[in-house]
Amino acid sequence: MDPPSYRHIRQKKAETNAKLPQEWLIPEPPAELRDVTEYARQFSSPVEIAVTESTAHELVGKLAYGKCSSLEVARAFCHRAAVAHQLIFFDKAFKRGQELDGYFHEHKKVSGTLHGLPVSLKDSVGVGGGQTTIGYGGWLGKEDTAEDEALVAEILRDARAVFYVKTSTVNNIVGLLSAGGSSGGEGALIALQGSPMGVGTDIAGSIRIPAGANGIFGLKPSCDRLPYKNLAQSMDGQETIGAVIGPMTNSIADARLFMQTVLEAEPWKNDPGVSELKWRPAEEDETREQAKSGLSFAVMKNDGEVTPHPPILQGLDITVAKLRAQGHEWEALSADAGADIHRNHALSGEPVLPQIAVSYGSALGTLSEKSITSLWELHTRKLKYQEAYQSASYAPEKFCYLGYGGFVNFLDYTASVVPVEDVKVDRGVDGSVVGYVPGEGVDGFVYESYDPEVYHGAPVSIQIVGRRLQEEKVHVISEVVEAALKA
Repeated sequence: MDPPSYRHIRQKKAETNAKLPQEWLIPEPPAELRDVTEYARQFSSPVEIAVTESTAHELVGKLAYGKCSSLEVARAFCHRAAVAHQLIFFDKAFKRGQELDGYFHEHKKVSGTLHGLPVSLKDSVGVGGGQTTIGYGGWLGKEDTAEDEALVAEILRDARAVFYVKTSTVNNIVGLLSAGGSSGGEGALIALQGSPMGVGTDIAGSIRIPAGANGIFGLKPSCDRLPYKNLAQSMDGQETIGAVIGPMTNSIADARLFMQTVLEAEPWKNDPGVSELKWRPAEEDETREQAKSGLSFAVMKNDGEVTPHPPILQGLDITVAKLRAQGHEWEALSADAGADIHRNHALSGEPVLPQIAVSYGSALGTLSEKSITSLWELHTRKLKYQEAYQSASYAPEKFCYLGYGGFVNFLDYTASVVPVEDVKVDRGVDGSVVGYVPGEGVDGFVYESYDPEVYHGAPVSIQIVGRRLQEEKVHVISEVVEAALKA
């Protein structure tokens, strides 16, 4: 079969639009509208608002006590997702909701940990009967089978979650800005209350960047904590820096619910790349006990290469001040020269985006492939860097620096993103840093890309980094930071 052309891609978009119920279609937002979060809210009923603005924890409880039905919850989130406009399979969600309601009415109990909870999935998470493209037009048209389904999707399905939408990158809540990537679709949908729990992936910040850009919570675990089996990806087999899955939510507690649910299924029995390590409440208790006498934080305001934008620096200062008040202290990779990416672009003839060309070249052959010997040398350098380290929102097409996210993946550390409570970019306050002279290269580009008028109203978030396989500890520290910010 010939690879799909741009015409086929356009046809697929039309098919997606045709799946939207007519009564859920909305007028084109005003061109001057900067933030669509409140705009989207007006199209939901009071009941739908009550459902979609509940946390995943709250919804699981309401469903367990029969205070709302699975179908009602599915319809509410499908409606919000329709407004956000994603890749959809609402009909399957409604059918699934009816089946779960039937079970509840017959047995008077829920059938799984996530019984009736809608869960959105990044496009790379394959689901039987759906399609997965990860941005390659040449992959369009192939339906995923049950054998193609990602292990994490199987686990969530067995927990009786309801799948209703898969998301891609170009979706934003502030019209002049990007939703981040590459889990930006999840970030935007969750920020719009179109999903109570989403699954993202991260290899250089792809959970944390969208979480920060959209003002939600994100958790990036260490590589072998959660199953990555059957997820679609470029450069399959590249393990120097591994990709991970992780939760994206509107609540820290909901991220914990996701982690517990997946780990209770013992994914290491089906994915040999997963450590045999369940969720450890004892680690949480120990960290909470330590927090009572004060935690110690190291704060990175500059990595020596690029200075963050003024609102981020202000967000860090606010967080440090709040933590101190609570008694706490503070003190790019490619081995194949981009061959895999260029081959997949060639399937549909689509051009390479400038952001891709920066790392992988503008065409096949632009960069030189690394030999197996140089790859071994790279692995050795990575190990030495890991040993040494232990002793020691964004405008579209403007984001070019992954340093504050990529080092976490390189070290295989655990990290979370927490929005700074009630802090948004303010054009009247967050101007340029007085007296700062940017360096050459990326630092200068990042400095010049900041425009207070464009970023006005954007969320401000911080990243919390812990050591490898410290998901429980990072979760509790995120709770501590959130509580301090709200104090």
